[in-house]
Amino acid sequence: MARIRVVVIGNGMVGYKFCERLMKKMPDVAVTVFGEERYPAYDRVHLSGYLEMGRVDGLLLATNEWYEANGIELCLNSRIAEVDLDNKAVTAEDGTQVGYDYLVLATGSDAFVPAVPGVDKEGVFVYRTIDDLDRIRAYAGRAKTGAVIGGGLLGLEAAKSLMDLGIRHPAVVEFAPRLMPRQVDAAGGDLLAKKLEALGIRVHVGKQTIAIHGAERLEALEFADGTSLAADILVISAGIKPRDELARQAGLAVGPRGGIVVDGQMRTSDPAVFAIGECALFDGMVYGLVAPGYDMANVAIATIAGEEVAFKGADMSSKLKLIGVDVASFGNPFDAEPACRSIVYEDRHRGVYKRLNVSADGSRLTGGILIGDASQYNVLLQTALHALPLPDEPESLLFGHRAGPNPVAGGGMAALPPAAVVCSCEGVTKGALMDAVVGGCETLDGLKACTKAGTGCGGCVPLVKDILHDTLKQHGKYVRNVVCEHFPYSRQELYDLVKIHGLRSYDDVLDEFGKGAGCEVCKPLVSSVLASLWNDMVLARGNDVAQDSNDRFLANIQKGGTYSVVPRIPGGEITPDRLIVMGRIAKKYGLYTKITGGQRIDMFGAHLNDLPLIWEELIAAGFESGHAYGKALRTVKSCVGSTWCRFGLHDSVSFAVEVENRYKGLRAPHKFKSAVSGCARECAEAQSKDFGIIATERGWNLYVCGNGGMKPQHAQLLASDIDSATCIRYIDRFLMFYIQTADPLTRTATWLNKMEGGIDYLRNVVVNDSLGMAGRWEEELAALLRAYRCEWKTAVETPEIRGRFTHFVNAPEERDPSVSFRPLRGQKAAMVWTAVQD
Repeated sequence: MARIRVVVIGNGMVGYKFCERLMKKMPDVAVTVFGEERYPAYDRVHLSGYLEMGRVDGLLLATNEWYEANGIELCLNSRIAEVDLDNKAVTAEDGTQVGYDYLVLATGSDAFVPAVPGVDKEGVFVYRTIDDLDRIRAYAGRAKTGAVIGGGLLGLEAAKSLMDLGIRHPAVVEFAPRLMPRQVDAAGGDLLAKKLEALGIRVHVGKQTIAIHGAERLEALEFADGTSLAADILVISAGIKPRDELARQAGLAVGPRGGIVVDGQMRTSDPAVFAIGECALFDGMVYGLVAPGYDMANVAIATIAGEEVAFKGADMSSKLKLIGVDVASFGNPFDAEPACRSIVYEDRHRGVYKRLNVSADGSRLTGGILIGDASQYNVLLQTALHALPLPDEPESLLFGHRAGPNPVAGGGMAALPPAAVVCSCEGVTKGALMDAVVGGCETLDGLKACTKAGTGCGGCVPLVKDILHDTLKQHGKYVRNVVCEHFPYSRQELYDLVKIHGLRSYDDVLDEFGKGAGCEVCKPLVSSVLASLWNDMVLARGNDVAQDSNDRFLANIQKGGTYSVVPRIPGGEITPDRLIVMGRIAKKYGLYTKITGGQRIDMFGAHLNDLPLIWEELIAAGFESGHAYGKALRTVKSCVGSTWCRFGLHDSVSFAVEVENRYKGLRAPHKFKSAVSGCARECAEAQSKDFGIIATERGWNLYVCGNGGMKPQHAQLLASDIDSATCIRYIDRFLMFYIQTADPLTRTATWLNKMEGGIDYLRNVVVNDSLGMAGRWEEELAALLRAYRCEWKTAVETPEIRGRFTHFVNAPEERDPSVSFRPLRGQKAAMVWTAVQD
């Protein structure tokens, strides 16, 4: 019997997935694949990562050898010229002709390019393929200003790519009145815009581009409202259009607005021809996500195999991290009254917006939007998809810590049914994951390898990890909380290993204990461990590339790409002479000044290349870095105490100055704050701090693990009526215990909440030295204090480090031209981008 011949046109993610699954189900089928690009199938979802890696192999879904091993004939750089439906054959442009029994069109989509005059000018690009990114990268070296037309998912990724290529303040131009109009509502879009602007991306919504100007090269965009925008490079990411030209030529049915018409079995108007992915039009809709394309591939394979399976549409929920900002939507994000009731949480200070849509009777979650914090996305998605019962207080789902561990509908991981599809990209259910764990896949990497869950967009990985841990616990097995796929250790284990081996750089740690190239999770984590162990200058020893963005610049990046400068002012105490210095510097460099809640003075609006100059003047006046950018001690707040206050019992200011000078520069898993109050009236608010000290008639009370902000929590009493030396000794032990054992990015309050035995256990360890570690911790803390150096001073005195603080490599003294200022209550407040608009 002759082998069934299947020809696949298109070698993108969906085309590859079709081949992979077809060979598993029907290994005897003869398959020929035609791909227009020079590379085998690669991951387009993470296309921007190509610019970071600089090579293709990290994105490849399969090698040429994989196709050969599976007996698949792969034709790269090969465009199909004709599809002959009558003779069941396809002909490539080079004359190659192949017959088929079944033809699968997985031609995907092209970038939609609006018909704007001047769109063909030099400097205008689309953002779809690796070759597109190569062209953009080659041209970006000639550009200083850039723009992206399109404020959707891919458009924002394109803006990030321009930033990665050195284009400062790229602009995103969106025709709709908000960013990501298909995923977020007006409030969410507004907050997302503000977060992106704070990262240096100019946002222009409600703008219709009517012309692209320039003699031969792009120079500016003109908008319908009469305004314009200067740009040297433009990336168009205004949507997609299905690649249906072959289908049209062959006479297959296509939709009035494009797309190859398919039925529930993915058949086109010719029963021997299938269409899957972004080129397919099902029930009047083109699906632009990869997961529905994978579902279509499954249905087409089942149909070829003679099975009765139907595609019934797909969930369009999505979660991405756009330029470091979590953005997610699920279910019906735009549901409205009276069909539902919405629960909305908004924290504009932290840049967090959450909206949950609950059915009118309060029984079901119908959809939602998450911006800035999407940690609960997978839980909420499963709750909505499976109509799981809601807790009595549905708003608790907004904050997982209130609903308990794994709060699926408030009922724990067990509430999620085995049939629940956890990984929509690969169609992997909870039951399949549990079976794999029981069968021996007891690590995240192993589980991903044997089930493929989490290998697509990656959005399901947190939930996959939760199911892994929950299943292991159910079977009485020890669960290891590893850092990430690159380091098979917990943070505490890695801390101990780095310490024992005396490693001093991220590359050394990766070479010794890790694998791969690292990621956004492990790089800052390892950097934090190194800083906590050795207190080296964070930009030394090549560790700069692994730091968080603020640490790289020793300053907080503010809205519009300017920076803030926060000198340390221990205890809030400052002399008139130093106040005058700060005022003079602020006037000289046009900085906006504000007294912070931690009793310091923040100066906003500094240009990147001005930072070393500002630091030099501050250092000359006796100031040091306040570490406002680091996971380190921020402030020790104080009241005026017995020096001035008639209620003060002790000199709280002097003690606050001593405490702050002792722990300045100390790096930890997260930032930490302190305060000293001179009496029980608590004017310094010590009980809301990571450690707080309150005067009593007989000494000091020491409180620990308090927290302000989004999740406020009172500190708990650790020791009472102790003298100053004992208080310092207990703080030393407490901080070292926290630094060595806390998970990454965990504040002391959360650390204590997770600690078995709680405050009683912590008191036993710190005060009673139950672990016998007190002496060692005190010695290690003393060593860190001896290693302290002001990072600003090191930066200005080290030419290699100082040279990084420039806006433009080819013009190091040139200021960012896109930043200008406007008056605000008698000061200059930064107003960005007016310099590049008419």
